[in-house]
Amino acid sequence: MAASEAGGFAPVLAALSTMQSNAERSQKSQAHEYLEKFQKSPEAWSTTHSILSTLHATAEAKLFAATTLKGKITYDLDQLPRQSLPALRDSILNLLTTFRNGPRPIRTQLCVCLVNLAIQMIEWKDVLQLVGSTLGNSGGDCVLEFLRVLPEEVTEGRKINLTEEDLTSRTKELLEENATQVLRLLTQYSQSSASAASNPHLLECISSWLREIPAADVVNSPLFDAVVHALSVEASFEAAVDCMCTILRDTHEVDESIEIIQLVYPRLMSLRPKIRKAVESDDQDTFKGLTRIFAEAGEHWVVMVARLPNEFRGLVEAILECCARDTDRDAIASTFLFWYELKQMITLDKYKLARNRFADIFAKLVDIMIKHLEFPRPEGPDEKDLFDGDREQEEKFREFRHQMGDVLKDCCDVITVTECLGKAFSQIQQWVSTYGSEATDTKVPHWQELEAPLFSMRAMGRMVSPEENVVLRQVIPLIVQIPNHEKLRFQAIMALGRYTDWTAQHPEFLQQQLNFVIAGFKHQSKEVVKAAALAFRFFGTDCRRLLTDHVTQLHGFYESVLDELPPASQEEVTEGVACVVSAQPLDKIYPMFKAYCDPIIKRMMSRANEAKSAKDEAARLAVADYVQLITIFIQQIQPYVSPSQENPAVKYCQEILPVMSAIAENFTNSTPILERVCRCWRYMVLSYRTAVLPLLPTLAQQLASGFENSRQGCFLWATDSVLREFSNGAEFVEASTSQAIYSFFEQQALAFLRIMNDLPPSDLPDVIEDFFRLLIDALIYYHAALLPALICSPILSAAISALTLQQEAPLTATLHFLRDFLSYGTDHPNSSSFDETSNTARVINPPEIQQCVKSMVAEQGEVLTQRILTGMMFSFPRDCFPDASGVLLALFEIMPQQVAIWVKGTIGMLPAGTVKAGEGERLMSSVGMKLQQGEVRKVRVLLQDFTSSYRRRNVAPREGLGRLEATRFRFNG
Repeated sequence: MAASEAGGFAPVLAALSTMQSNAERSQKSQAHEYLEKFQKSPEAWSTTHSILSTLHATAEAKLFAATTLKGKITYDLDQLPRQSLPALRDSILNLLTTFRNGPRPIRTQLCVCLVNLAIQMIEWKDVLQLVGSTLGNSGGDCVLEFLRVLPEEVTEGRKINLTEEDLTSRTKELLEENATQVLRLLTQYSQSSASAASNPHLLECISSWLREIPAADVVNSPLFDAVVHALSVEASFEAAVDCMCTILRDTHEVDESIEIIQLVYPRLMSLRPKIRKAVESDDQDTFKGLTRIFAEAGEHWVVMVARLPNEFRGLVEAILECCARDTDRDAIASTFLFWYELKQMITLDKYKLARNRFADIFAKLVDIMIKHLEFPRPEGPDEKDLFDGDREQEEKFREFRHQMGDVLKDCCDVITVTECLGKAFSQIQQWVSTYGSEATDTKVPHWQELEAPLFSMRAMGRMVSPEENVVLRQVIPLIVQIPNHEKLRFQAIMALGRYTDWTAQHPEFLQQQLNFVIAGFKHQSKEVVKAAALAFRFFGTDCRRLLTDHVTQLHGFYESVLDELPPASQEEVTEGVACVVSAQPLDKIYPMFKAYCDPIIKRMMSRANEAKSAKDEAARLAVADYVQLITIFIQQIQPYVSPSQENPAVKYCQEILPVMSAIAENFTNSTPILERVCRCWRYMVLSYRTAVLPLLPTLAQQLASGFENSRQGCFLWATDSVLREFSNGAEFVEASTSQAIYSFFEQQALAFLRIMNDLPPSDLPDVIEDFFRLLIDALIYYHAALLPALICSPILSAAISALTLQQEAPLTATLHFLRDFLSYGTDHPNSSSFDETSNTARVINPPEIQQCVKSMVAEQGEVLTQRILTGMMFSFPRDCFPDASGVLLALFEIMPQQVAIWVKGTIGMLPAGTVKAGEGERLMSSVGMKLQQGEVRKVRVLLQDFTSSYRRRNVAPREGLGRLEATRFRFNG
């Protein structure tokens, strides 16, 4: 098409063509930017109409135009004179008439345009009548589409710039006052012909209007017959399922809906024979839809099912049948919530009768779930890949198994753990008696039938009481004798790891299990080795008392396997042996701590030398991993020692502190190493608390110099733990020590401010996050010293600078600090102090502290207000809005009149044309009124609404652009 034929929209079509072509990235970026500006421009009103009216534009271009027009009506209606709105309405109706037969995506967007215009065109009172008369009898699907969209868009009307009062009034006019008429229109349409009764558009429309029309009115009308009938028509089945589920959701309040449930239930149960037919005909879509209907009925009527188990047993049996017949395991997931909800109800004492009535169903459910847990059986002899290379399907199956494991836990609650375990045990016994004699380490027949009950035992592990004394005594000796098949050995080891609590109470079973798990470390499968490491961790954690006499032998085992394991497994095994060391008598803690950790220190230093000389990245990561192992020992070995005694764990930490310091000093550019070293130091403080006092001078000096030299936030993170532990008023901490810690904090703060002075915030997001998280604690413990200090004003300046960031984590930390900081300008700060005179915790915020904050706000509050408002309008992530508006609220609480002036000034600085005429004045008038009425908190809502509206109109991308670089649309009428 020549440019002259395209009129004034040739550049738009050219940009669209570029977006959909194989053009270079820079060209696409320019086209995207052009289209984004176009969508928000006043010219888009006429251009979109021209594109939609021309015969030459592609369907994709017309969809873009319709989507753009929707955005204009939603956000930019003020660009048009009010008197032109009837003409706009008529032009959209004409376009709808043109596209009434499709393509459907364009028709849908035009319906949304008309609805959004109707919401804002308050003077338009005959909406349904005008749309119906304009589109006429030939516009059936188009009218249904409009009716479907109407309640959806009206209930989402908050994005439209109407006052709450106008929006509420308009919602009542468009929905509530039209509900009866719409029900009558839909009923008439459904009775007009057989094809109309099963029209998917009709069913979608019913579903949409069930927001407004009570389900009782639909069920008591001929429309319900249409819904049920449509479940037998292939073309309308999916829409009918959605509609039926919507009706069911509306009966959730069963006491109010008992009469409706009595009408729906027999119609629902009449569908049950379709379950078997769908399976026999291999119609998976129908089977999934039916399963969804029965499951949703169960979820929403679960209270009724529990009250009347005899009457509603058929529904529960139908859901169980869906589970049993789902050989492809595509539909069963939709029943999981029902089984959970039913378990929650019938395990209450008041529904004991229902628990007994459904016990047999839950027993069958256990068998069904264990059967579904089985891995697929390959058609050929190759068992290496059970999913034919489909990794997505394999991952889906693994996730699905864990969900079924949750259902097994529900069954345990209903019919007891012993019965559920007994079923798994019976299947294991059956496999052993049938195939056990044929199994070898290289060939295990029908291994899936053994692996599934093993997995079920693993899944039910946390439900088993350590006092269980029936099944586990029989099953554990069987488990430790299973064949050396990879998946069987993996599952058996994982299952044993779940029963270590039980083993701790039954020590006679420990040795055989531990031998079985330790043998797993020699398995050729990496997955089995990982399972062995995880299980060993649980044995060490839960059976530490039983293993105290084996600590020396375990040391030999630990040394032999450590270097062969991946890092994650190294950590798990380390945690296991560290727990055993922690259970040693006090006089053995230090020598065993040293015996286990000295070899790790030696390995660490060796790799550190390699990394330093050869700049080997792998060696650096190994150093970080070894530091992590030392940290795990520090986390787990926490002996109880009276304050007057030397802590043996601290004694060892004192020995290795110089080594850790040397590592930090030699690798100032290695983030993984520095983070692990700081984590180690942090846990020295957290594990040994005030006992670490002898290490404190060295530790503080290393944290200070480390931060100065590396500019890594992890040093601030570690500083935070020191500050909290040795804060003012902490037990066993002298005032001089606490003061020294505050001085150390100020030293870190000065270093941070120097860094902020050298580099832009965008280069320091992690450091900023760690610093302001440290500041939050500093305010809690040292506000009396910090707020009057000279350093506080530069800290506030740094926080204001940090608000230019767009990353959520550092912004959240900064905003939290600002909220806490500003709270000290009021009588109710965000932390409390202990009042010794009354022996209670109460808020104490002296006037002089409040004045310090107010003085700083007077100096920097205008810039802070600007940064917060512009951030909410332009750059802050959505999740930062509540905290940002909380900062504004805090500012208004401190000095409301002055902040109102700053807000007005900020709005006045916004680009011309981006604020609607009179919008700023209305906002400030409302703000002033709320301030006069003393309703400061409502000012927060006003500003949130204003900034959100501004952002949607002027900053946020409009719909339609993201689709253009994807594959071309398929348009179906």
